[in-house]
Amino acid sequence: MKMIKTLFVLLLAASFVSCGPGKDKKSAEKKSTEAEVWTYLFDGTSTEGWRNYNKTTFPEQGWEIVDGTLHCIGSGRGEAGGGGGDILYDKKFSNFHLKLEWKISEGGNSGIFYLAQESPELDYIWKTAPEMQVLDNERHPDAQAGKDGNRQAGSLYDLIPAVPQNAKPAGEWNTAEIKVYKGSVWHIQNGETVLEYHLWTPEWNALVAGSKFPALNPNWANVATEGYIGLQDHGDDVWYRNIQIREL
Repeated sequence: MKMIKTLFVLLLAASFVSCGPGKDKKSAEKKSTEAEVWTYLFDGTSTEGWRNYNKTTFPEQGWEIVDGTLHCIGSGRGEAGGGGGDILYDKKFSNFHLKLEWKISEGGNSGIFYLAQESPELDYIWKTAPEMQVLDNERHPDAQAGKDGNRQAGSLYDLIPAVPQNAKPAGEWNTAEIKVYKGSVWHIQNGETVLEYHLWTPEWNALVAGSKFPALNPNWANVATEGYIGLQDHGDDVWYRNIQIREL
């Protein structure tokens, strides 16, 4: 009986070792590994990897690094854009989780593009790619245009509204996340999932057909399975920071 009791105590102690600190260590290692897969596309110090849409170099004017942000300098020309033009990160992504922060000026407009393509025939990135809208909802007229708020901040521009609409006022930082996985797409604004949709489906084709895009690019609905991530120069001051991505 004493031998059995001793054996039970040893087995019990062994189970505590296997389920205790060792398990915590493995969990910590797993979390550390997961954290390491995030890559900064912009870390606040360099424009390396970024260039103009349809060009090979970063713009000499119109964009700047200031106080750890990527700043598009407003021109006052609105949709005609500023001196910088749209920019993109020079690598194509297919399945990914993108995270960043943005701050818009009063009355400002910009956008975050994904799965974008380049074409000599198309002068602006928005003619090729889905866009997560960046906007001052209180002042910019686009907030009242479109349908059901589908041109407000966080929305899939001109297609699906962000619900709930939780953007912060001009001059305050917002967080934005875009997840893309095998055609399923999520927009996350300030920690809340505000929309979800799926590319290439009959529902998607019908949605695009009812928008302004077919008139500008008849092939717009055929979004590619991989593409560039871009930022829009809409002629207004806008700041971006902590742009990072995790490939899925």
